[in-house]
Amino acid sequence: MPIIKSAKKAARQAEKRTEHNQQIKRDIKTALKEFKAKPTAETFRKVQSEYDKAVKKNLMEKNTAARRKAAAAKILKDAGGKVSAAPKAAPAKKTAAKKPAAKKATTKKPAAKKTK
Repeated sequence: MPIIKSAKKAARQAEKRTEHNQQIKRDIKTALKEFKAKPTAETFRKVQSEYDKAVKKNLMEKNTAARRKAAAAKILKDAGGKVSAAPKAAPAKKTAAKKPAAKKATTKKPAAKKTK
């Protein structure tokens, strides 16, 4: 049991983080279970999203998530579904963007001579 105040706080933080990480892992498992029961594009996107969240929170290695998403994509493909990239947000429209004026080449003036 921690005695020092900072150690007590660290223990409390570790408990909260553990609970949060376990919740993310549970979300992954439930999404994967739903996907395996009914492999559709919608459930596949949910699984991808959960894996991406885990990577973002440093709960899982990027390559591990990529491998698992690829396996899920194979399941979807074998089930006859179509694997497509997750819809990305449309880029913001540019409103009358002006081109910056071309800069004129400037010639350097010779340094002034110092006099004593």
